[in-house]
Amino acid sequence: MIVAGWSILAPAKLCASAEMVPQKVAAKLEKDHVTVTVDGKLFTRYKFAASQKYPYFWPVNGPASGKSITTETSQPYPHHHSLFFGCDRVNGGNYWQQANERGQIVSAGPKIIEASGKRVVFTDKCFWQQPGKEPIILDVRSVIISAPSENLRFIDFEITLEPLTDIRILKSNHALFSARVVPELSVKAGGTLVNAEGKTGEKATWGVASPWCDYSGTRDGVTEGIAILQHPANRWFPCKWFTRDYGFFSPTPMNWLQNDRLDLPKGDKLTLRYRVIVHTGDAETANISRIFKAYKTQHSHVSDD
Repeated sequence: MIVAGWSILAPAKLCASAEMVPQKVAAKLEKDHVTVTVDGKLFTRYKFAASQKYPYFWPVNGPASGKSITTETSQPYPHHHSLFFGCDRVNGGNYWQQANERGQIVSAGPKIIEASGKRVVFTDKCFWQQPGKEPIILDVRSVIISAPSENLRFIDFEITLEPLTDIRILKSNHALFSARVVPELSVKAGGTLVNAEGKTGEKATWGVASPWCDYSGTRDGVTEGIAILQHPANRWFPCKWFTRDYGFFSPTPMNWLQNDRLDLPKGDKLTLRYRVIVHTGDAETANISRIFKAYKTQHSHVSDD
């Protein structure tokens, strides 16, 4: 696989007043996860064990605290695993929650393309299938992780879904790219959920179309957060958000589908791109709006070697 096209943002584009010194990033492929470090310290792991419902990132450690911004599992809804991609009601299967028999997204094994430097890059092929049945979707994903400063971490996530048969997805609030922050950073604990228009909290952001949302809060005296940015090239951009004050947020069009369904004919590929920003401070301090302005001009390309 070849991944190209993403660039590390120039310092001036991010924050004119802050010194932007890219940090060294490294990735190592281990038995059932890819470990990513920033300046030798653990940032995240991409977990892909065959027993999992789907691959996901955990922990996703904050730049200042070194503690995970996201939770691997937590009440309510313990099936939310940190930072993940899945979908319910796909050809009658469930690739989001419940037992693996209902549906599972199975990794064929990641490949590291760039192992260290200003960024790391790895790819993965995953099959959406139920046990004993042929897969119905092949997804090919690329992940680019960088740390443009000591206070910022980027995860650029691109996924191309290729239907291996005709696919019908029914209306569902359980769909696509999602994050679940730790309870201590949730709105319920005093944290802040804000979208690009400055609307805050579940009541003001749920069902609202916006290019990005950010979740931040203070834990042990340290303020940190995580943002999800949708790329403008995505279908449905800017799609509506499913948000919860307990710590969940997801840009998903699937809860507002026309005719309450989406049909994807066999071979009709769908590519979606997102940027995750893990940052010190809140959305304003981290200049999320400025980062988005630079991000929306970028693109990525994945092709077979």
